[in-house]
Amino acid sequence: MIRFAVIGTNWITEEFIRAARECEAFALTAVYSRTEEKAEAFAAKFDIPHKFTDLETMARSDAFDAVYIASPNAFHAKQAVLLMNHGKHVLCEKPLASNRAEVLEMIAAAKANRVLLMEALKSTLMPNFRAVQEHLPKIGPVRRYAASYGQYSSRYDAYKQGTVLNAFNPALSNGSLMDLGVYCIYPMVVLFGQPDRVLANGLLLDSGADGQGSLLLSYGEMEAVLTYSKIVNSYAPTEIQGEHGTLVIDKINQPGQVEIRYRDGSVEVLTRPQSDKSMYYEVQEFIDVLQAGRLESATNSHANSLAAISIMDEARKQIGLRFPADGAV
Repeated sequence: MIRFAVIGTNWITEEFIRAARECEAFALTAVYSRTEEKAEAFAAKFDIPHKFTDLETMARSDAFDAVYIASPNAFHAKQAVLLMNHGKHVLCEKPLASNRAEVLEMIAAAKANRVLLMEALKSTLMPNFRAVQEHLPKIGPVRRYAASYGQYSSRYDAYKQGTVLNAFNPALSNGSLMDLGVYCIYPMVVLFGQPDRVLANGLLLDSGADGQGSLLLSYGEMEAVLTYSKIVNSYAPTEIQGEHGTLVIDKINQPGQVEIRYRDGSVEVLTRPQSDKSMYYEVQEFIDVLQAGRLESATNSHANSLAAISIMDEARKQIGLRFPADGAV
């Protein structure tokens, strides 16, 4: 059994726990929250034996082997490095950190302490994304990757009324690019690597966070067009367009249906059965890597996480989006 702790007591942590408990080797033994009250309530709800409100104390504990970090983006790097320096394996929510410098620091800590560090980007580990990878050669030379993820934030109405919640607070390294754009970027990096050139456009809100944006990326003989938003909904599928046919993915953040539409009009359905608990696959990947004695996922690898955050750094630079975590540079 792999004994897990969780940092964060929000809805995403609850989704994680429900999915992770489908994995045979998963055991939940500890929770961290900044307040005793929240830690107690969360521990009671999910039957967690150990509770912590101090990260240093938690890091020194032998009550768990690995930790799932679901705190605000700005806290990922500091928390992960502390825990890795105490020998804990880390599964960290996307985006892995605020910027490239923090990701490099996290990777260095993982290597120095010989622990597993993996970005919890679920979509690239789901069976329907695996189907995309396996069948990609069928569409011939790829000319365009076009991905869209727009989801009107449940916090946006409050923002428009003058209340800036976490989702639109740049002090926490939040916003449309970091929270949603990463779902378009990471699969692209897994499939095609790092682009040669990035052109970015974005809408900055009064809070300093970005409400939406778009990226045009060049891969030489192929381009990528990405759109993402927290202030409008998008219903557009993602397409990978090749000279022989087009791969159509219903939702890039959570592929549920995948097919190839060939130039001759025929359609090949690639959809595979998969759990409705979509986070199951990231947990299972993490456990499989650990049990195999490896320290890095082949899919959600250090290199892919570094490439993704490098793209986001460049995009933020172009649209003038800065976080306190960026420092004075």
